[in-house]
Amino acid sequence: MSLFDLRLTDLHNKLAHRELSVTDLVEHSLKRIQATDGQIGAFLTLDEEGAREEAAKLDRQLASGGERGLLFGLPSGLKDNMVTKGLRTTCGSKFLENYVPVHDATVVNKLRSAQSVTMGKLNMDEFAMGGSNENSAYHPVRNPWDPTRVPGGSSGGSAAAVAAGQLYFALGSDTGGSIRQPAAYCGVVGLKPTYGLVSRFGLVAFASSLDQIGPITKNVEDAAYVLQAIAGHDELDSTSANVEIPDYTAALTGNVRGLRIGVPKEYLGQGVDPQVKERVLESLRVFESLGAVWEEVSLPHTEYAVSAYYLLASSEASSNLARFDGVRYGVRAEDPANLMDLYRRSRSEGFGPEVKRRIMLGTYSLSSGYYDAYYKKAQQVRTLIKRDFDQVLEKYDLIIGPTAPTPAFQLGEQVDDPLTMYLNDILTIPVSLAGVPAVSIPCGFADGLPVGLQIIGKPFDETTVLRAAHAFESNTDHHTRRPALS
Repeated sequence: MSLFDLRLTDLHNKLAHRELSVTDLVEHSLKRIQATDGQIGAFLTLDEEGAREEAAKLDRQLASGGERGLLFGLPSGLKDNMVTKGLRTTCGSKFLENYVPVHDATVVNKLRSAQSVTMGKLNMDEFAMGGSNENSAYHPVRNPWDPTRVPGGSSGGSAAAVAAGQLYFALGSDTGGSIRQPAAYCGVVGLKPTYGLVSRFGLVAFASSLDQIGPITKNVEDAAYVLQAIAGHDELDSTSANVEIPDYTAALTGNVRGLRIGVPKEYLGQGVDPQVKERVLESLRVFESLGAVWEEVSLPHTEYAVSAYYLLASSEASSNLARFDGVRYGVRAEDPANLMDLYRRSRSEGFGPEVKRRIMLGTYSLSSGYYDAYYKKAQQVRTLIKRDFDQVLEKYDLIIGPTAPTPAFQLGEQVDDPLTMYLNDILTIPVSLAGVPAVSIPCGFADGLPVGLQIIGKPFDETTVLRAAHAFESNTDHHTRRPALS
């Protein structure tokens, strides 16, 4: 049994009774990374020296009887679009191959305050644009359950590292499903908080009205602890919500009696794998046995979500990525003929094909003569989608359905078919457009591959989302199964 299969409270007890040291945990992580990362490729930058120094510092603090933080001594990883002072941050792009930030993201500071140990930066689709982690400029990530399959994206490195037992937890970012979809494909827990609950300061922007940072863990209880550590208002982020942060761990009572659940008919219709649908129906029967009730509901504008999302996200991306021009940081073309040649060649050489595709789509959508027809219309559709969720969540406590319509697909299977790739996020994108919280938890298997159950809640009601997820997890054993990596 891996040390990382233990609950957070069990590890803390072992640390308190000197049965373990933080150095033991860090060395366990490094050994596992060395043994498995050649198979899955989760890391872009491994900070062995920094992790060992931090472990020694925390061990001295432990020996002196000092106060322990919420995530004391736990080895963790960061998706490589969160800036880290003195530690390379690439966003999975050649454009930032040698970029070393001079400050930390707010979530990095919060993890430091909670006294976790950052082991390094995790692989991702370039600038978080992709759903398979095949768009990384360095190497693809492979699914620990089957290395011939994708881990999902864009937080594929974060999900694969946790599933493979390399880290105790990791942070990812979710724009249209980039935490939840890889969590589903890799058989772990992935939580996308309400937009604004976790600071985005220091997160390299893809689509600013959609991006949100969240935890990827092996169980729901750990997700609650990590969310507790990273949530909260931040004056450095103008979109940060100034709301009271409850005790998320106190919500894990296991009691869901009387909970009202809506199940969208659109989430179990055409395109959903029959085995995935059956796993979701089995999960609903578990909730029934625990005293919850569910009914079929409708989110009628779901079919328009993918189109609206790619117009909006690409438009915001084209604006955000304009700062990457070869002048201030990142790739700079050699011997440009003039300023325009510097811009053109630096961006052509630095960005990969998927990033270029989205910049072009976004620039077109925002251009004069097309703004009203595309960008403005997509914003109107987004309002309708949000209204769908508002109306259902007035009557029901939660919405439940599959996280992804199919299990993980083969590497290379969809890399030349971007439209099919985009449709893999059809069940996660509406949630992001509405800005509400959602978690993906393991709910079974289809042909030996993990299936994710998506639990969606009201804005800033992560407590109910986590309570339901924990109750389901406590009455099933899907989350205890591990991939058979050598």
